[in-house]
Amino acid sequence: MLQYNAIKAKYPGALLLFRVGDFYETFGSDAVKASGILGIVLTKRGNGSGTHTELAGFPHHSLETYLPKLVRAGQRVAICDQLEDPKTTKTLVKRGVTELITPGVSYSDNIIQQNTNNYLASLYFEKNSFGIAFLDISTGEFLVAQGNATYIDKLLQSFKPSEVIFQKSRQRDFIETFGDRFYTYHLDDWAYSGDYASEFLLKHFEVKSLKGFGIEKFPLAITAAGVALHYLNETEHRNLQHISSVSRIEEDRYMWLDRFTIRNLELIGSANENAVSLVDVLDKTCSPMGARLLRRWIIMPLKELKPIRERLDVVEYLVNSEEVRENLLHELKQIGDLERLISKIGLLKANPREVMQLKRALYAIANLKTICENSDSYALKTIAEQLNNCALIRDRIERELNPDPPVLLIKGSVIADGVDEELDRLRKIAFGGKGYLLEIQKREAEITGIPSLKVAFNNVFGYYLEVTHTHKDKVPAEWLRKQTLVNAERYITPELKEYEEQILGAEEKIQVLETRLYGELTFALSEYIKPIQLNAALVAQLDVLLNFAVLAIKNYYVKPEVNGSNVIDIKGGRHPVIEKNLPTGEEYITNDVFLDGDSQQIIIITGPNMSGKSALLRQTGLIVLMAQMGCFVPAKEASIGFVDKIFTRVGASDNLTSGESTFMVEMNETASILNNLSERSLILMDEIGRGTSTYDGISIAWSIAEYLHTHPVAKAKTLFATHYHELNELTNSFNRIKNFNVSVKEVGNKVIFLRKLVPGGSEHSFGIHVAKMAGMPAKLVGRANEILKRLEQERTGGEDIKESMKKVQKQAYQLQMFSIDDPVLVKIRDMLNNLEVNTLTPVEALMKLDEIQRVLKS
Repeated sequence: MLQYNAIKAKYPGALLLFRVGDFYETFGSDAVKASGILGIVLTKRGNGSGTHTELAGFPHHSLETYLPKLVRAGQRVAICDQLEDPKTTKTLVKRGVTELITPGVSYSDNIIQQNTNNYLASLYFEKNSFGIAFLDISTGEFLVAQGNATYIDKLLQSFKPSEVIFQKSRQRDFIETFGDRFYTYHLDDWAYSGDYASEFLLKHFEVKSLKGFGIEKFPLAITAAGVALHYLNETEHRNLQHISSVSRIEEDRYMWLDRFTIRNLELIGSANENAVSLVDVLDKTCSPMGARLLRRWIIMPLKELKPIRERLDVVEYLVNSEEVRENLLHELKQIGDLERLISKIGLLKANPREVMQLKRALYAIANLKTICENSDSYALKTIAEQLNNCALIRDRIERELNPDPPVLLIKGSVIADGVDEELDRLRKIAFGGKGYLLEIQKREAEITGIPSLKVAFNNVFGYYLEVTHTHKDKVPAEWLRKQTLVNAERYITPELKEYEEQILGAEEKIQVLETRLYGELTFALSEYIKPIQLNAALVAQLDVLLNFAVLAIKNYYVKPEVNGSNVIDIKGGRHPVIEKNLPTGEEYITNDVFLDGDSQQIIIITGPNMSGKSALLRQTGLIVLMAQMGCFVPAKEASIGFVDKIFTRVGASDNLTSGESTFMVEMNETASILNNLSERSLILMDEIGRGTSTYDGISIAWSIAEYLHTHPVAKAKTLFATHYHELNELTNSFNRIKNFNVSVKEVGNKVIFLRKLVPGGSEHSFGIHVAKMAGMPAKLVGRANEILKRLEQERTGGEDIKESMKKVQKQAYQLQMFSIDDPVLVKIRDMLNNLEVNTLTPVEALMKLDEIQRVLKS
């Protein structure tokens, strides 16, 4: 326990798994946590002084089962192993922490998800600027950036790190700026001071300057990156040769998608339960590394025409070349997760079966290279030039490893026969013992001329030679007699004693020798980390582009024309996610959208609830985004003048944790749009101002549309969906604002949603019809229709809406008087119902009123 407490003191924030014999044990508060998370038994052990210690443990071979559960529960787990063989020491076995696993520093397949990166984000604060680094230890990816809070917040939302580290003194600032949605860990401020971080980077990459990585002018990003590597070192991860480069996220290369847009367009996830996101529809990749790259392309679409067109051209070639497409698909499926595989080799954590998978991947890459070389695509030929067969190391793996090795090295039979003479000899001894003994017996019988010679074994003196008394005079002098029987003598020889020692220690020696030979092989493999990482990156690109081609064929997508104009012209556009989730047999209603900076900059879209206004906005944003990713799009035809920023203001909910109302959230998002406009922005606004009163809402929506139209510099292309039909008047004052509506057809009392965008404004929302469809009580729907008719009559007379509501309210009270279940009122109602008004004289009417009055007074 003294040893345990000393080690625990070095890792105070971690749950310590302490190796004791064949178990990992936890003690005290760690045991209480572990038993709760893992569902294992919590026991207690007294120490003789009336106190006790809690214990909880599990077998060491179950580590891969239990460790992921602890990490996913947000625990930092320190693994403390026995550092020496208990057989070789008579004192306490030396122990030490061999690894510290945290949510952001994990590479086990059981902990991290295959199709997503597992980023550790390192953040450095300095006044109003920030440096940030994203490091995935499982793939070796290392990216840095520098900028203001808005840019860093966007990156955090895009990359979704599993863990964020920053200065201890900035904990409050982090929560105020970026919220409390992330798993965080803070480090002592000294790691961020002076040149410590930059020197750590230089030492790791073994360079004198960071100019070669293009980050030398970003001091805050350099500090963040250096601290990320320092943190890996602190968590006992020192074999980091697979982290072979660092690169800057070039903000000016990619389309700007703020965190609201990523959320509102549901690109890589959704707040709605069981919702399907864009990545769910687009990800049909063959490999996990392709899936990870696709996610990156979705959140970081390009805005440079040349690379966009290059991607689209490759996709077009693959769409039209069935044989090439099928051959590439076949080879890609053989490769697996090459990126994480080579990282494991760098970390010295790859098992024999994974090394064999690497060999298969390299064979598949050789075939890919041939297919790409023989294609008619310049881009594929370029990929082929960069692919490296790594034939030397591939052949060495084939030569030195058994074709079907076990997962664990200690299981043996990892190294192939013929690799090492000593290993072959030991195997012959350990596993071919009978044959070896028969060889000795045969040889000695021939030399001595004793035909009845036998080799046998007993537990007293091991292996021996048995000779009958008839032939004992032929026994060589150097044989040593050990036992005399009635009719035979037993002897031992130096050769037999040596063999005995060899066979008894052979398995242990085999394990040591195989471990050494496997270590030499993996060390040789580590020399190929950079070329294999380049292979992995090229294969991932090929996988995504091939995926786009398969999607284009399967989903009837077309090649968009992406150009330098300022026009977005989509004909027959469809929503890529909604169309995949339509009921069987239902066809998606396509729509055209045209936006430019000269004639139709802003489209005001009115129309009923449930008619498809929001879907139309989102589909326009997604089509533009898909085109600039290099993907074909769901449309009949699309010409996209490239967009540099997509802004969305779609839907809203209260941010209760920050004390913000729906309307405040809405205004924050809108302010973010209006303060970051550019000439090439695409803005998608849905129901602006609905979180406040009608007049306030109309005023805000009107002024926003006016601001976007009259902006002196940025004529941002805008789709503006609204229920405020008053906004249809804008087109009379502003020449680049046009009215459209999503049409419906009224048949009797029913409304059929045609979901077709047509010119002109709409005057009806059909909200009551939607309430009826939702299953509202019939009485409520009927009353709503009465109020609507009354309001419409009053409004056409030019009356103020407040006055109209007062009259409707008064009418409601009058109607309500007779709906109260009061026996007096019921009696009066019956009296009135029984009156014959047409035959009633004035005197009788007065008498009747007097009677009613008496009933009320009684």
